Amino acid sequence: MNPPQSPIRLLIMAVVQEQDIENATSAAESLGAPAVYLTSTGGFLGRRNATLLIGLPKSMETSLIETLHKTCRQRVEYLTMPVEGAPMPLPTPIPVTVGGATIFALPVEHFEEI
Repeated sequence: MNPPQSPIRLLIMAVVQEQDIENATSAAESLGAPAVYLTSTGGFLGRRNATLLIGLPKSMETSLIETLHKTCRQRVEYLTMPVEGAPMPLPTPIPVTVGGATIFALPVEHFEEI
């Protein structure tokens, strides 16, 4: 006898900023898609992030992406960099846009809860 088919057919991996973790996981769970997150660190600025793992039916993909778009906002932060060619190394603040979400959607062929 074959086990019942799982409704989960898609794994969403979303990298979000630390400030957005709670809102993003709550929003996903309100759609009926429980989220698990792993703490991670960004490469360019070294900021703390989280990688969310969310399993859901393919039909809910658009709703979840729209929800993450609303809850994971971009921010402007200022990075101080020395000005090249200046007689004194005066740091100049440079605006850098950070945040939002980087989303990967992966098809799931099989999964089991043990």
